[in-house]
Amino acid sequence: MAALARALSFLLLGLLLTFFPGSLGVNPGLVARITDKGLEYAAKEGRVALQTELHRIMLPDFTGNFKIKHVGRGYYEFHSLDIRSCELLGSTLTPLPGQGLSFSISDSFIRVQGKWKVRKSFLKLQGSFDLQVKGITISANLLLGSEPSGKPTVTASSCSSHIRDIEVDISGGLGWLLNLFHNQIESKFQEILENEICEMLQKSVTSDVQRYLQTLPVTIEIDSFASIDYSLMEAPRATAQMLDVMLKAEIFNHDHRSPVAFLAPVMSLPEEHDRMVYFAISDYVFNTASLVYYKAGYLNLSITDDMVPPTSTLRLTTKSFRAIIPRLARQYPNMKMELQGAVISAPFLNFSPGNLSLAPQIEIEAFVLLPSSVREPIFRLGVAVNVSAILTFNTSMITGFLKPEKVQMELKESKVGVINIELLEALLNYYILYSFYPEVNDKLAKGFPLPLPKHIQLYNPVLQIHKDFLFLGANIQYMRV
Repeated sequence: MAALARALSFLLLGLLLTFFPGSLGVNPGLVARITDKGLEYAAKEGRVALQTELHRIMLPDFTGNFKIKHVGRGYYEFHSLDIRSCELLGSTLTPLPGQGLSFSISDSFIRVQGKWKVRKSFLKLQGSFDLQVKGITISANLLLGSEPSGKPTVTASSCSSHIRDIEVDISGGLGWLLNLFHNQIESKFQEILENEICEMLQKSVTSDVQRYLQTLPVTIEIDSFASIDYSLMEAPRATAQMLDVMLKAEIFNHDHRSPVAFLAPVMSLPEEHDRMVYFAISDYVFNTASLVYYKAGYLNLSITDDMVPPTSTLRLTTKSFRAIIPRLARQYPNMKMELQGAVISAPFLNFSPGNLSLAPQIEIEAFVLLPSSVREPIFRLGVAVNVSAILTFNTSMITGFLKPEKVQMELKESKVGVINIELLEALLNYYILYSFYPEVNDKLAKGFPLPLPKHIQLYNPVLQIHKDFLFLGANIQYMRV
């Protein structure tokens, strides 16, 4: 049953990731959309898995009595029933508005072989039989729900199976006798098979599929500091051709979570159907990350002389700063310096068609390190940085890259007289280009995970940038294990 559990749930329910009721009126940070192509692919994988499971059905023995003129009464038994071949030819998976999904199999075939026994008075005979089952149709509705913990649930709210035609070929010493009432035997076989098929499907959904869904986490760890909440905010929205899943997609400090003071924007998704799945990821996701790292002080910077490359002729000392601040070297001769930078507020990533950018405002304060180890403040600067961002994604992760641009500097306060701002800008730009940006880009290259279940990889991706959100489309490959 495990193969069926994985195949039916990886796309149908796995992309839902978790169900966690949210407040009405709050917009999702991420919308996962499964298109008709995605549902078609999931139906095919479900059909393959179901075909495997049907081979494993243990059909029960059955017995009966017969009465034939001039022969009298007798007793028969069919046993050792074994499904020898199974071919499921057609499958569909369609949304059920307000419920979930409808899974159906049609135009399918099963061949069963087994043995029979007949007892008439003291006479006992036996033989074999071959059963051809044609025109099998299976329909099941999958009801999607959630637990209070935010974990997903699934049940088969209804299941039906129908067999259009069944033929029994009985061989052996009294095979001709059993063929006299083959209609009764075929009817019994049909009843057994229809019941067994639905029972197998319902058990698999309520146990194996449900158990597989329970392995899906409500949160995913990004690094040792932050995690992302991929809980579902409401029931999936089903339309005639797609299934939309609303995820919270909020990044938070997993040691100290606090409420976010802003809401996710409303996203107007394009009507795209070329890919199996689409992810609409709002700026809310990235801006909650910025807020978390800002509050924790991760966006602050500190520059000391030992951080300046040894090959640099400009050192972070009062002597080296003589050309930038003439009075500094006279007032504080041969002393080391330190620059402390802090972002004034959490920098938010701006999305506009075809463009990603952010403009952090930074305040930098310079200190002289006195012989007594006291830090003496000497000047304060305001720094404006315009940064272009490039986002990409691989088989399961979103990654980023910041494109360096020059900083602009403004003198806020000076306790050491005139300052050559142009030279100071050159020093800061050098540090940002060769130290700060590489560190940030190394972290962004690690990326954060998309809400995907196990054994799923994305391929053939497309990326669009819209106002307030990214729109990522991809096809899906289920990696069989």
